[in-house]
Amino acid sequence: MTRPHDLRRPLTLRDVSEASGVSEMTVSRVLRNRGDVSDATRERVLKAAKTLGYVPNKIAGALASQRVNLVAVIIPSLSNLVFPKVLSNISDELEDTGLQPVVGVTNYSPEKEEQVLYEMLSWRPSGVIIAGLEHTDAARAMLLNTDIPVVEIMDVDGEGIDSVVGISHRRAGLHMAEAIIAAGYRQIGFIGTKMPEDHRARKRLEGFKEGLAKAGIALADAEFYSGGSALAKGREMTEALLKRNPNLDFIYYSNDMVGAGGLLYCRDHGLDVPNQIGLAGFNGLDLLDGFSQRLATMDACRGKIGRKAAQIVAERSQGGQATGEVIEMEPVLQLGDTIRKP
Repeated sequence: MTRPHDLRRPLTLRDVSEASGVSEMTVSRVLRNRGDVSDATRERVLKAAKTLGYVPNKIAGALASQRVNLVAVIIPSLSNLVFPKVLSNISDELEDTGLQPVVGVTNYSPEKEEQVLYEMLSWRPSGVIIAGLEHTDAARAMLLNTDIPVVEIMDVDGEGIDSVVGISHRRAGLHMAEAIIAAGYRQIGFIGTKMPEDHRARKRLEGFKEGLAKAGIALADAEFYSGGSALAKGREMTEALLKRNPNLDFIYYSNDMVGAGGLLYCRDHGLDVPNQIGLAGFNGLDLLDGFSQRLATMDACRGKIGRKAAQIVAERSQGGQATGEVIEMEPVLQLGDTIRKP
């Protein structure tokens, strides 16, 4: 059950009561896990609350405003070097607003995201900044039925709940394919981590394949890993891919960390990069500055995304009424030293 933005209001015990067909007192007992309530009634109330997206207010009666000066920031990972930059810019932008970011980490798990969101909304923050557009039905219901600003970040390829700030990962993958083809590479492989949980990496791969297909080229091979990104994992996966398919003349990585590991592997094994084999990653991480040979990548605008998301929350919390903004930023291709110059 969802409502138009102009009719959004916080859900109450009465809403759950009407949806479940029991009294507000019974609903309160179930949600506080107190009192003698039958299993059938308890199940009916909990199902109604989850379907509606109802979140109990833990500070009801404690603050007249029913709000705290916290902004819930929900991201998939702290070990992924993309997100510290996002968090830093969110924090910087909120510094003089009286709002304070509080971070929740989901480890790319939809169920974990639902749990983190539930707990954070129960404290009635002043806004939510959440990575990605894909959520469970229950998480989406919670976000749709809160009356605070919600900003989904990093991705614009999909339907947003409120405001959205990000890039098109499909177009990013497509543009990388075009650059690789223009440089003369034809036997192209892909290496990805956190697949398929990382929806943004999945969309880049979809766009990449589309770009190759337009030139009549199919992806020659791929190596996937469900765990996180690391230099060592990049070396390991590059070795596995090249041993299985030594004719590859290019490898596109789902991110810069594994790409940098692949670059180290190629250099250690005497492979001529970019003439014998080309390499490219994604994100434009600062760690690439420490390499004597710069990995080709795309600046994913992560700092700008974090700053703009924080601006939207701050403006809306101070009385701004704009909703449903979709702000798309354009990633910048950086050829570095690992793609032949066309």
